[in-house]
Amino acid sequence: MLASIYSLLRITFLLCIFAWVDIIHPAEIYAQQTQESTNTEDVVRRIRFSGNENIKDRTLETLVRTRTNREFLGIPRFTPWYFIWNLSNGRFGEDPTYLNLQTVANDMERIALYYESLGFLDVAVDTTIVEYRTDKIEVSFIIDEGEPYFINTISYRGIPGFSDPQKRVNFLEQSILTKGRIDENTYRVNRQYSSQELSNEQQRIITFLKNNGYASVQRDSVIALVKPDSTSANTLDVLYQVNPGEIYRFGDIRVRLSDEEPPVNYTQKDTLIGPPHTVDSSNVIYLQKEPGTQSHFSLLSSQLLFKPGSIYNHSLYLETVNEFQNLGMLYIQRFGQNENQALPDFNREEIPVYFDLQTLTKHSISTELFGMKRYGYGTGFGIDYNNNNVFGNAENLIIGANASFEFVSPAVLEEIDTTATQSSVFRSYELRAEYSVPRLNFPFRTLDNRPGFTSGVTRYLLSYSRSDQLLFDINSDVGFNMRYEVNHTPNYSSFLDLIELDLVDTNPSDAYIRNLRNEFGTDTLQDGTIVDAFELQRILEDFEPQVSSIIRYTFRSQNTDLIKRNRGYFSEYSISVGGNIPYLIDNHISTPDTLEGNLPSLFGLSDNDLSYSRFVKLSADYRRYVPISNSGVFAWRLFGGFAQPYGGSNSIPLNRRFFAGGSNDIRGWAPFQLGPGDISTDNVNIPGGEIKLAAFSEVRQTFIRDFLGANWMAALFVDAGNVWYGPENDFRDENNQDRLEQGRFRFDNFYNQIAVGSGPGLRLDWEYVVVRFDFAFRLHDLQDGWLNNKQLYFSFGIGHSF
Repeated sequence: MLASIYSLLRITFLLCIFAWVDIIHPAEIYAQQTQESTNTEDVVRRIRFSGNENIKDRTLETLVRTRTNREFLGIPRFTPWYFIWNLSNGRFGEDPTYLNLQTVANDMERIALYYESLGFLDVAVDTTIVEYRTDKIEVSFIIDEGEPYFINTISYRGIPGFSDPQKRVNFLEQSILTKGRIDENTYRVNRQYSSQELSNEQQRIITFLKNNGYASVQRDSVIALVKPDSTSANTLDVLYQVNPGEIYRFGDIRVRLSDEEPPVNYTQKDTLIGPPHTVDSSNVIYLQKEPGTQSHFSLLSSQLLFKPGSIYNHSLYLETVNEFQNLGMLYIQRFGQNENQALPDFNREEIPVYFDLQTLTKHSISTELFGMKRYGYGTGFGIDYNNNNVFGNAENLIIGANASFEFVSPAVLEEIDTTATQSSVFRSYELRAEYSVPRLNFPFRTLDNRPGFTSGVTRYLLSYSRSDQLLFDINSDVGFNMRYEVNHTPNYSSFLDLIELDLVDTNPSDAYIRNLRNEFGTDTLQDGTIVDAFELQRILEDFEPQVSSIIRYTFRSQNTDLIKRNRGYFSEYSISVGGNIPYLIDNHISTPDTLEGNLPSLFGLSDNDLSYSRFVKLSADYRRYVPISNSGVFAWRLFGGFAQPYGGSNSIPLNRRFFAGGSNDIRGWAPFQLGPGDISTDNVNIPGGEIKLAAFSEVRQTFIRDFLGANWMAALFVDAGNVWYGPENDFRDENNQDRLEQGRFRFDNFYNQIAVGSGPGLRLDWEYVVVRFDFAFRLHDLQDGWLNNKQLYFSFGIGHSF
């Protein structure tokens, strides 16, 4: 009987004990143990775990504070820094980690608590400490796991009812713990006991109540009582005892916006009373601001997702805080539910809300000056103007300009083209503007402020550039993008490019075409006609003046740190449709009812016609990061892409194709220099394809910590994949022979055209940036075969490859 009572008490308070174990035994206390608990002669060289059939060693290693010295590349007992300390008599290297008996005792308790949190309530942890060599200690944790306990039923007592009875039922049935309903308050579970799952359920109940008016609910308002099931061994019954308190409503709201200059003087004021701003005339929204903020009162009131007088909803309160933060033109000095104190006053039926805000700098200018060298030496400069809160509704305007000049000697020009007559000064310039608003504009305005769309942003980008090149000039490059961005949750995001338009008008020089003809030669038809070589025709087709448009939707899901990429996943899926805007202009505006397949140059800037193509494009990118040790990660990535021209088009614009190779793709090949298919990778002149398949894997292991401010990581990677022409990309010679055969995707042959690169790498991981060095070998070179290419290929990158 006493054993059962003890077990019941231990289980009931397990959540609290486990949650506070880091506070009870922080690492700082370990370092302050008395001399009696430490034998300064004994160095910990080995740590072992035995009996842990259900928990991996690496998991237990994260729990214990008993440590060996740092190991190199995770190799057991290979601790070069400790050896250096020994050789230098303590002048250099890492001090030895001595045995601390109190730390070992605390580790035993931590292991036991962790097992109990997973349902092994009868676990027993012991230890043996063995001196296997003079002053060298092995610490072994011996674990008797016992049998796991299972939750048989779960009951809820005290959860209030609502006007809609189904609301309570739906909430209870949405729990991951409830499987089958026994009665109004009790459900079957048949799930292994987990303190974390019970804690999550406790928080779920609290959130549900706080979002339905019960604002005073705290953690001690929801208690989980656990008792053994008398009818079955190793089974438990759980009862959630809930004390919801009273229902509250939102009270008056006060929003104050100050500028950057003291003193604070809120001379502009407004009040909103009655619908649609408040539930009735008994509550008020007070708005105050300084004239220097140059903001409209409507901007402040439109961020409020709840109304004074409505039932309290804590999620709407927090989302309103995020709404103000997402404006980008201010920061929150204070938000709260009590004017003078941190906690709300629950003695009143209504809870007021207070926001104190301050604007950021409205105008800013940044400049840059740079040098460059291509065919000659050049210089350039750029300037950006940023207007924050342009029209008083948190709009942001960025206007930028870049210009560059490159001086090429006449000798260089003559070497490339003896008949060159162009200027030795190459000029280029770019103008760009970006206008963004922190809300969804037409045609999605009605979605703004709805759940899942409260963080919407609309962006408009316009750019124009023109440049003189050595062998061809870009008469004009005009781009326009209208984009909607929404962070639905911390893990899910959507991006819709409603209009993405790009017009490129180029003029290849005669010298450029002559050089290509000298490189590729010409073909002679059976009738004696001389035509340009196939490669030259394809190059000229890719670089001819053209216009491309696209509408694209991208969905992104992630729960990983985008810099560290040491756990979790990242995925992105995209669908695009291209070419419809120039098609509509061609068919209905430029030449009504006549489809020519091209458009005149923009504003008559040149005599060139702009070609276009229509296509659909799909892509999927999935990445997973799996910890394999305390400082090691196994990462893998899968990518697939498919594009298909339609409506009379037979190719995809060059800037819309898939490419392979580069430091962030299949390493061992330069960017754009792999494929299509097994076309020579050393001299690719028709880059990119309509189909891409790729797989990547990488093992990363930290072997030096905090050296030069960075963690040093060794890596081993394997990349595989390629790009191919699609079925609609057709190009035939005079004999109707397929000239793209080598690069076309075939189900019965594509696996023979998979390029494989592999090698070691080095990563320097600072807090906010990762510098990467990779050394790749071509395991499968599509021209040389398997393991025949002995050349080493180096690549450098910022951030992890994936």
